[in-house]
Amino acid sequence: MNQATRTASRKRVSDTVVVIPTYREAGNIVELLQAVRAALDCDIIVVDDDSPDGTAELVNRHFGDDPRLEVIVRRDRPRGLGPAYRRGFSRALERGHDFVIQMDADFSHPPQALPQLRQAAEQADVVIGSRYVSGGRWEGLGALRSLLSRAGSGYARLVLGLPIRDVTGGFKCWRAASLLKVDVGSVTANGFAFQIEMNHRAHRRGLRLLEVPIRFHKRRHGESKMSLAIVVEGFTAVWRLRGSR
Repeated sequence: MNQATRTASRKRVSDTVVVIPTYREAGNIVELLQAVRAALDCDIIVVDDDSPDGTAELVNRHFGDDPRLEVIVRRDRPRGLGPAYRRGFSRALERGHDFVIQMDADFSHPPQALPQLRQAAEQADVVIGSRYVSGGRWEGLGALRSLLSRAGSGYARLVLGLPIRDVTGGFKCWRAASLLKVDVGSVTANGFAFQIEMNHRAHRRGLRLLEVPIRFHKRRHGESKMSLAIVVEGFTAVWRLRGSR
């Protein structure tokens, strides 16, 4: 069965799907998918940016016969977190899932917290796994990285007037209706500013945002995707969004 046929055959089983973007995550992805499976009864969509380390091939090798796991390989441009999530969210909506969870592939977002996010979504439109509410924290990362993240999140929160503390976090559970309301297909940010823009749109459209505490961990394998270009995009995106009011 070829990739196109496998993709077409994947249909919704659970009302909840976990969307995981990947790029060069061969060292993490198999163990992570096993941990997601153990934590939550869900379908999974992996959106890979044509990783040169064979991430997508590795997933297909280990999970190719799993009818509840779909792999999408993006070979178009631009690459990045935003385009990968736009593709994954669009596919989740096509499949008819009611709840869509987003998470990283590097174990920074703890799979064991998935049931907490999913349960909280019964009472909110968007649930954010937060490092900055009571009970949330960083583990295994340096003080400078933590300080920069807190500063960036606080900066975006202040400029945009957002009612949440973790503005840049990427561990969330969305109701499908909420993704439709924010019109995720028209979100323009490509890097981590994607998280800021999505939160801004959700708040502007009057959605109920709820933060639940998580422990954010250092990635297990590979290198961080953070770069100067991503930082600059985040800084400029905040003022672009403020101006769009």
